[in-house]
Amino acid sequence: MKTQDSHDEKHCPVVLFDGGCPMCSREISFYRRNKASAALHWVDISRETDTDSLFGIPHDDAMQRFHVRDSRGHWQTGAYAFAELWSHFPGWRLLSMLIRRCGLLPLIDKAYDGFARWRLKRQCADGTCSVTSDRQQP
Repeated sequence: MKTQDSHDEKHCPVVLFDGGCPMCSREISFYRRNKASAALHWVDISRETDTDSLFGIPHDDAMQRFHVRDSRGHWQTGAYAFAELWSHFPGWRLLSMLIRRCGLLPLIDKAYDGFARWRLKRQCADGTCSVTSDRQQP
């Protein structure tokens, strides 16, 4: 797999984010201002639509849930992806560790599911959605 930068592809965490979503972009910009963000490979999937051949994730799936590939090469999605992302940032590592150790991730992931459906529905309603209509979640 060849990506856009020189990061070690097997060990470099990868963050797939929807740069076409204003709220998502603001949050990702917040993380990217941190020096620790240089250790991650950030991919704006609103611009890079070939996520299937690059990462093995269909673009519609990548658009519907936040995805982060950990340093072992495993993909995390939703709240699990956020916990993985946070584990790379000073000050956020503690939050990541706490929600993982306290068994809160399944509950937080359920809440994330509701948010993800709302976000996609809202984005598709304003015409900026790039997910095919038969794949949109209700």
